[in-house]
Amino acid sequence: MARAKAPRRARRGGTPEDRLIEAALALAERQGWRRSGLAEIAAEAGVSVAEAYALHRGKRAILRAFQRRIDQAALAGTSSGDSARERLFDMLMRRFEALKPHKAAVRAILRDSIGHPAAIFGVISVERSMRWMLEGAGVSTGGCAGRLLVHLTTGLYLSVLRVFLGDDSEDLGRTMAALDRGLRQGEQLCRYLPGRARPSAHAS
Repeated sequence: MARAKAPRRARRGGTPEDRLIEAALALAERQGWRRSGLAEIAAEAGVSVAEAYALHRGKRAILRAFQRRIDQAALAGTSSGDSARERLFDMLMRRFEALKPHKAAVRAILRDSIGHPAAIFGVISVERSMRWMLEGAGVSTGGCAGRLLVHLTTGLYLSVLRVFLGDDSEDLGRTMAALDRGLRQGEQLCRYLPGRARPSAHAS
């Protein structure tokens, strides 16, 4: 008989902000996001409520800090693809790999939100992350074409995020297939856009 998975506990190492993020995710996984209060998150993290307040004004702010952590993990890697599509594929897959250890917590947060991945962080916040992902992949997001590209990438990412949350394979094969398919479709669409976004100056 398989042994039941032990409830996740927050790690006590790292900075107070790191511990608050870990505590919020651990509590979301154990008991749900709605039931996890700020004082409870602070206690789980081993920090005072006053210290937690100085760092974050609420649970959504803690999630935004978690999102920045995921952004940094994706941006810290290197992409050697010859095309913008290949580089963006690498960038977004690094995001999903960084999210993988926290998948159960993200599922719980989504379940307690309105049911759409955008509800976890907010559409504007996700678009901000996608702007960085595109720039990190060497694609300029300036001008009208760049803004449209950010919107399209945001929609693609949220669509693939749903696949990712149901993909329990070790190699994230379903996620990779969905992302590759979406990026190829997006690449075809972008060929018909007037003034389409150009590679950034730092792109190789």
